[in-house]
Amino acid sequence: MTGIREALKAAAADLSRAGIEGGRLDARLLLGHVLGREVWPHEEVPLDDAALARYRSLVARRIAREPVSKIIGRRSFWTLDLAVTSDTLDPRPDSETVIEAALDSFRGRAPPRRILDLGTGTGCLLLAALSEFPDATGIGIDRSPAAAEVARRNAGATGLAGRVEIRCQDWDEIAEDGRFELILSNPPYIAEAEVPTLAEEVRDHDPIGALAAGPDGLDAYRALAPVLACVLAADGLAVLELGIGQGDAVAAIMVGAGLAEVARKADLAGIERTLVLKWNDTRSGTP
Repeated sequence: MTGIREALKAAAADLSRAGIEGGRLDARLLLGHVLGREVWPHEEVPLDDAALARYRSLVARRIAREPVSKIIGRRSFWTLDLAVTSDTLDPRPDSETVIEAALDSFRGRAPPRRILDLGTGTGCLLLAALSEFPDATGIGIDRSPAAAEVARRNAGATGLAGRVEIRCQDWDEIAEDGRFELILSNPPYIAEAEVPTLAEEVRDHDPIGALAAGPDGLDAYRALAPVLACVLAADGLAVLELGIGQGDAVAAIMVGAGLAEVARKADLAGIERTLVLKWNDTRSGTP
């Protein structure tokens, strides 16, 4: 009977031959999912035929470039364990830079009382921010009913449901809800022509509507700008995730809406990943 050690070794080799980086970790995560516990490379515990067959089927899906998170339906983000589905973007470490930038920006000042997340998806940004600002409440907006339902599930699973409202609506419908001290967004920012060049894990398994944003990848920021100007509190901050090389173009769009750049923050790879904004205090329209 095949044991854990042998099964992991075979799966890691198959994944490596398929050109998948991090195959050893993927093999462990998938087998852990099958067994419902963490597994270790040197375990000699035998696997029954049903478990082994299921494991091999999951490894085959990974070889076909389905992300591990979509296979097991879970992904870690910040300090949270979140459900993910084919209806949501896969939360990525790059997006944790948004939370880091928010924490940096509120250091030494009163924490936000109301947080808004535009395009919430799994709810990862909103829930991570609420976990760091324990006195805040938040609203997450997504136009996908299926994504909004995933965010609601995650709010409940993380114990934050009492402080969160998840809505399925367009961004501009939030204007009637007053102003927010912190606004977060990871909008679509991929140029349409670039979509075919994305990694298969992204192109084939993330919702295209959460990825592509017009010919230059900036359409979502253009839609965001008037919304931010309408609902950002006078002393509030907005933190936006950026696509590679988009900082100057996005900043120009936001300045045109009456906002001012506060800071930019790079991710761990050194890529400029976030833009922090406030109201332009010299503009007469400042709330």
